Amino acid sequence: MPVWILWMIAAVVLGVAEIFTLTLSLGLLAVAAMAAGVAGALGGNLVLQALAFVLTSATGLLVVRPVARRHLRQPPPLRSGTAALVGRSAVVIEEIAGERGRIRLSGEEWTARSFDENQVIPAGARVDVLEIQGATAVVYPHESLP
Repeated sequence: MPVWILWMIAAVVLGVAEIFTLTLSLGLLAVAAMAAGVAGALGGNLVLQALAFVLTSATGLLVVRPVARRHLRQPPPLRSGTAALVGRSAVVIEEIAGERGRIRLSGEEWTARSFDENQVIPAGARVDVLEIQGATAVVYPHESLP
């Protein structure tokens, strides 16, 4: 059996192992084994194949992995302004019917309209903010669990 086929088998085994471990290391080694297999399939001798594996794996582990890990550890972007209000719960302080109504959202009064134009939401009801359009909150009645 040609050596390059063994490299390809190693690449598949390392790739599958990466799926189960999610370490970022085994996947990079799988790519390096694939590079060595390609070098062998193109007629390179064992020394060239080993060199392809060592160079590719070193580049992956020393350059690509730290960058990828840094990106994985970044905190989620913070929402600010009106975007931070989307998804919040509010209380209806003036019945919402059609394009008219008011809610108390994060301690402030907002004009509001229902997501469903035909729906009337009574004062005192809880609503969820779906989006903010200008100075108007688009809301939907809060679904309470039974």
